[in-house]
Amino acid sequence: MLRNHALRLLSLPDESGGEVPSRLYFSRLPTLETPSLILRPLRRSDAKDIYAWSQDPEVARYVLWSPHTSLRDSRAYLRYMRSLYRAGLPSSWGIVLRETGRVIGTIGFMGYSPENRCAEVGYSLSRSCWNRGLMTEALQAVLRSAFTALNLNRVEAQRDVRNPASGRVMEKCGMVPEGTLRERIWNKGEFIDVVLYAILRSNWMESVHRA
Repeated sequence: MLRNHALRLLSLPDESGGEVPSRLYFSRLPTLETPSLILRPLRRSDAKDIYAWSQDPEVARYVLWSPHTSLRDSRAYLRYMRSLYRAGLPSSWGIVLRETGRVIGTIGFMGYSPENRCAEVGYSLSRSCWNRGLMTEALQAVLRSAFTALNLNRVEAQRDVRNPASGRVMEKCGMVPEGTLRERIWNKGEFIDVVLYAILRSNWMESVHRA
């Protein structure tokens, strides 16, 4: 996971030779659209939607946050996300299901290293929306934005070894496993082995050209 130095924000060159100010990108996350989803910055009014699925222990089982126990937890989370927006720091989109207009999950940047042109992504999704290909759509949209608007060279993600379903999402998006990091994370009272996945800009460009 990318740590303190990863929060030093710089401007990166885009493909045309201009610059994309990363601080502006993170403070004004662009709205991303897929056939089924709209990815947009989170709002205070999203608290009830967030709470509806974040209270589910199965949704929180393999992630670094604990199930929300009240609407207050969800509101605190939204305040935190909005503080990241204001500071221009890596943060998350709300995943809105087009057919309902409800926020069914989140996806975003867990860290960012401008000097290495690298970022880490993470995501969560309501259990009622599992196994529908929705997170694959969301991750594909985020990767597209990361490699174009931010001109990154590498995007990483990691999953708990006990959560192969998350790995299948990453692989469908072209990310490849690079190895198991033993007891990499302390989470919910135990050390967790994680599998590190990544995709390079060159890999992503090849997949775009093939499509």
